[in-house]
Amino acid sequence: MVGGRALRAPALEVAARISALTGARLACPTSNARIERGSGRAAVERMPYPLSRAMAFMQGVERLILVGARAPVAFFGYPDGPSSLVPPGCQVIELANTDCDLLATLELLAQRLDARTAPLHPASTAPAEGEPRWDPDGIMRTVAGLLPDQAILVDEALTSGHTLFQHTVHAAPHDHLQLTGGAIGMGLPVATGAAVACPSRKVISLEGDGSGMYTAQALWTQARERLNVLTLVFANRGYQILRGEMAGMGVSTQGPQASRMLDIEDPELDWVRLANAMGVEAATASSIAQLRGLMQSALAKSGPFLIEVRLNR
Repeated sequence: MVGGRALRAPALEVAARISALTGARLACPTSNARIERGSGRAAVERMPYPLSRAMAFMQGVERLILVGARAPVAFFGYPDGPSSLVPPGCQVIELANTDCDLLATLELLAQRLDARTAPLHPASTAPAEGEPRWDPDGIMRTVAGLLPDQAILVDEALTSGHTLFQHTVHAAPHDHLQLTGGAIGMGLPVATGAAVACPSRKVISLEGDGSGMYTAQALWTQARERLNVLTLVFANRGYQILRGEMAGMGVSTQGPQASRMLDIEDPELDWVRLANAMGVEAATASSIAQLRGLMQSALAKSGPFLIEVRLNR
């Protein structure tokens, strides 16, 4: 399990060669500041966020070797759920922590194993799978298929983006930036900062409507600085990530006041008008065809653009 700078070339490539030679799985934690992804690059599995899927991901692991990563734990303390996600009896070996030179560590290990010339099997372009459906998975597949070369993908899609990672492995080479803690609202400002840092690269920002409400003023900065950011706001009109966590805590029913705290539809948000009010051109998509057309148009020009992706609850 690799993390930190081991998720970028050339360290990730060395880790992939070690994996190819030894048959060891190559994985990363759920949350990572930056991963170099896409076709032609080394592919890495990412631990899922939901507890049940994370436990299944780790099932059967007998040795966990950590390189710039920590032993995985559950994000919350769930009733009757484990804190540690390391299976019973699994040997944990911390080969290098985040203070170490991760590339040098991996290169030394590859030298010891004679894996420096092991075949690398990078991700390739996925074959066409037919027209995607208008659901979160189909939308993520569409986004992945339209990523331009060397894009910066800022991911705060949360509940709408559970399948994003499996589709972007076949996308054009890009950097994947994401939330590394539990404080939602980082997507719009991180995308803004990435566009300032890398003005020649297209930034695609995937944002939940609830998360976006914390930092919507970043759109004004994008307009003011003429930043090259395409924002997709997934409008499911609620804090769905919090609903999921309440379910994980065993709360099956909610009273009217509790439900109202997790809704953002009274009044309903209009992200097109919000963006326009801050100087950002915007439009709404409610089908794959509309989304594809709007993304292609926005990616072909410079400056900020926002697409409100209208999802069914």
